[in-house]
Amino acid sequence: MPVFSTLFEDLVGLLFPKLCLACSQPLARHEKVLCSHCLYHLPRTQFQVHKENPVKEIFDGRLILQSATAFLFFNKGGNVQHLIHQLKYKGQKEVGLYLGELFGNELNESPLYQDADYLIPVPLHPVKERKRGYNQSRMIARGMETTMQASLADDILFRQVHSSTQTKKSRFERWENVKDIFALKNEARLEGKHVILIDDVITTGSTIEACGNLLQKIPGIRISVSALAYSQG
Repeated sequence: MPVFSTLFEDLVGLLFPKLCLACSQPLARHEKVLCSHCLYHLPRTQFQVHKENPVKEIFDGRLILQSATAFLFFNKGGNVQHLIHQLKYKGQKEVGLYLGELFGNELNESPLYQDADYLIPVPLHPVKERKRGYNQSRMIARGMETTMQASLADDILFRQVHSSTQTKKSRFERWENVKDIFALKNEARLEGKHVILIDDVITTGSTIEACGNLLQKIPGIRISVSALAYSQG
């Protein structure tokens, strides 16, 4: 039976090969989401090992953070942009789960993140989430949860206003677009806890800042920020 199953899988793989979601080349049997070449060449930032780094600097004077990082560099036209596009607009939520798992493994190696209690994804408005089918930041957080001690907490921070897209907005316009759209519930769970606020891409940091402004009102909370990718604008 196992031999027949393997032969059947090989036949299905030959007729309907799974493709790398970065370069579109067929995946080998042991590969998932990314081929070995694309996985090896992911542009990792390694910011998680440095308390001071370009992502942390974005929020200096704006939020009181324990630490901040991003997993990958986001370059226009590059594989990371393509992967984020697949995650957000093509229904490929496995991109978030897979890269989140890899990201979580790296954060586990950094003393800045090892004691985190909760992973908090930046929420989508319910209208947008229903249209997309899922919240991409929650998929990233779910992947991170599989390799970290921290637990997913997606019932505390929520979006109460359906705002327009941030794409092509200036830094000030982005802030105006998001500054009053988030709210909290069940926040007592976070008192005295270390939380990691999670987004897909950080550019100006306006969305994270709006979320952080609410969270930092919780007594004793310590806030870190993690994004799947960092864009320099």
